[in-house]
Amino acid sequence: MNGEQGESIRFWQTAPLTGVELLTARYIEHRFVPHVHDGFVIGMIMAGAQRYRYRGAEHLAPTGTLVLINPDEVHNGHKGHDAGWRYRAFYPDNAQMHSLLEELNLPGTHLPTFNDTLLQDPELFSGLCHLHQLLEGPESALQQQTVWRQMMLALLSRHARLPQPAPPGVEHRAVRQAKELLQTRLAHPPSLEELAAAVNLSPFHFARVFQRATGMPPHAWLMQQRVAHARALLQQGCLPVHVATQLGFADQSHLSRQFKKVYGVGPAAYRAACT
Repeated sequence: MNGEQGESIRFWQTAPLTGVELLTARYIEHRFVPHVHDGFVIGMIMAGAQRYRYRGAEHLAPTGTLVLINPDEVHNGHKGHDAGWRYRAFYPDNAQMHSLLEELNLPGTHLPTFNDTLLQDPELFSGLCHLHQLLEGPESALQQQTVWRQMMLALLSRHARLPQPAPPGVEHRAVRQAKELLQTRLAHPPSLEELAAAVNLSPFHFARVFQRATGMPPHAWLMQQRVAHARALLQQGCLPVHVATQLGFADQSHLSRQFKKVYGVGPAAYRAACT
C-alpha cells in the first residue's frame, strides 16, 4: 500500500447484476461498530490486514484472504495493520442468491451457509478479484453475468457444501440458435439472461451447455467471432479504428489487445501486411 494516502471508498451497482452491491475501499482509522447485513458479505483483502470479531472470536484477515460473513450474523471491523486495509467486497441480496440456486435446480428453501469466515484459496481469490474488476469496467452484460455465475458456483460448491449441479446436457438446437443470434449482434450482444431466454433455458444451464459444446463461455466465443470479423475487414483495407467501432470493441486499443492475443500481431501491422 506504499504511495497511497488517506481513506477512500467507492460503492456502486452494475445494471446487468440486479441485487448485487459492490464496494472497493481503503480504511485506516475507521472502525465498524457491531452490525449485521441482510445478505452475504464476500470480501477480499487486497492489501494490509483487517481485524474483526465474528461468532464470538477475534479474526485477523491478512492480504490475499477471503472474508465470508453469513446473513444476519453480528460482526465488527477495524485495522489489523498500521497502514489499515484495502479490500473489495460483494454484497448480493438474498433474492439474487435464491435465483442462482433456482437456476441450478438446487433446493432454494434455505440459503447456503459458510462455515468458515476466513479462507486461503488463491485460485478463488484471484477469480473473485477478476470478477470484481469486470463489474467496475465497461465489459458487456453477457460477460459480467456469465462470470458472476461461474464464480458464485465455484465459491458455493467449495465452501458452502452446495451440492454439485447435474452435468450440463447436450442442447444442439439451443447452442446453434445462440450462435446465430450472437453473429447478428456482434457489436451489441444480448446479455446472458436475454440469450438464455431466447433459447428457452435458464441462464446458468445455458452457459454451462454452451461451454460444453464450444469449449468456451458465450462471451469468449463472441470475442473470437469479433476478432475473426476484424481480420476480414483489415484484409479489405479497413482502418483499425473503424473496425473497432463497427464490431463493438471498447476502443482501438481493446481491438489491438484482443487481435494480438489470437494472431500474435497488432491489427495495424496485419492490415499493412495485407495491403
